[in-house]
Amino acid sequence: MSATGPRPSPKRRVRVDADERRDGVSATRSSGASLSLIGPSSEFIDALPTLDFEASPVLLARALISVELLVDGVGGRIVETEAYDADDPASHSHGGLRPRNASMFGPPGLAYVYRSYGLHWCLNVVCREPGHGAAVLIRAMEPTVGIDRMQARRGMQDLRLLCAGPGRVAQALGISREHDGLPMGQAPFQWRRSRDATAPALACGPRIGISKAQDLPWRFGLAGSRFLSRRFP
Repeated sequence: MSATGPRPSPKRRVRVDADERRDGVSATRSSGASLSLIGPSSEFIDALPTLDFEASPVLLARALISVELLVDGVGGRIVETEAYDADDPASHSHGGLRPRNASMFGPPGLAYVYRSYGLHWCLNVVCREPGHGAAVLIRAMEPTVGIDRMQARRGMQDLRLLCAGPGRVAQALGISREHDGLPMGQAPFQWRRSRDATAPALACGPRIGISKAQDLPWRFGLAGSRFLSRRFP
């Protein structure tokens, strides 16, 4: 899949938490404006200021668990992710910059969308500094908003299977090639979390469906979630 044209540069910079500083990641990250304002009376808060798109893919993959991602007002709670880095043989960026993976090289906070096996679109969040080549695959979600639209797109009613797998996630959210290279800090994307959310219990293990670097425990999930694409060992 080609990724052509200039990439919009995100605009806002915010601080990151202490764990990210200890990891040696810059204490700033870039983004644009969020899709809509979340008022003080809402049960949700804007999650964007808590996400560091310049962090390592492993840190970001962990941080995204339990965050809600909406695309044009449709989406849900992220329950499973996978991390991919430039020195990772399983990563699309491992062989260097090419037209089809250009978005993966940043700037951080872009959407990297590719077609898997020529069949399914997959949505990734680009991270690390520009030119590095790292991203986090959104592997599974718990549907929460716009469920009827997701069911229509998927042609099924089973909530557990609506977004259980990266291809299913993209289809339910209406993701296509047109989203490749878009800044995920602004419309049509919105990040939010429950106002009273606590730190999620994480599970981790090897990634799924790859033939290289199979031993890396870079798949992360919400422990006990019934919306995972596959149970953790």
